[in-house]
Amino acid sequence: MTSSQGSPPSSPEPGAGLGRRERMVLAALAALLAVLLFWLRGGVHPAAPLERLARQSLDLTVALSNGRPTLVEFYADWCEACRSMAPAMEQIEQRHRGALDVVLLNVDNPRWQPELDRYQVNGIPQLELFNARGQSVGRSIGARSPAELEALAHALVKEEPLPQLVGVGPTSPLEQDPETSAAAAPVAVAPRSHG
Repeated sequence: MTSSQGSPPSSPEPGAGLGRRERMVLAALAALLAVLLFWLRGGVHPAAPLERLARQSLDLTVALSNGRPTLVEFYADWCEACRSMAPAMEQIEQRHRGALDVVLLNVDNPRWQPELDRYQVNGIPQLELFNARGQSVGRSIGARSPAELEALAHALVKEEPLPQLVGVGPTSPLEQDPETSAAAAPVAVAPRSHG
């Protein structure tokens, strides 16, 4: 015979007032919140603006043929100037989304070697600027301030002349005489040299 009067009251176990179904729902909600928090914080390694832009960039051939002007940045993950420009580049991409394509190509990725050769990339960051018809209208070499990047983007979107900035100029498709161009050709410099 058991008596309830002689034994001390027992403390309830955590979750004892909840049924199995309620505990499963709470566990699922906790897991969902943990995954959401993990995703919002950038996963294992928070993505830097350079990484985010590079991942969401259009393919260059698509960007050059979709009727929008294009700003292409040749960059490297280890390039301090590229990383310092990244937040401004991200803002430009967001501000001009739908009117301007921003494409990032990593010079360390062998996939982009034909583009490195085609656009004669010998230092980074290098910006290639294209009008809405996919025609090259200029190049910018070296780090750019947010205001300079915005001025370049604005000129591309409005189809205006490029701003007069040091290191920015039009590109020329002029053919050179093969004999004189071989003698005057600069020594090839690797993209990683910042040369």
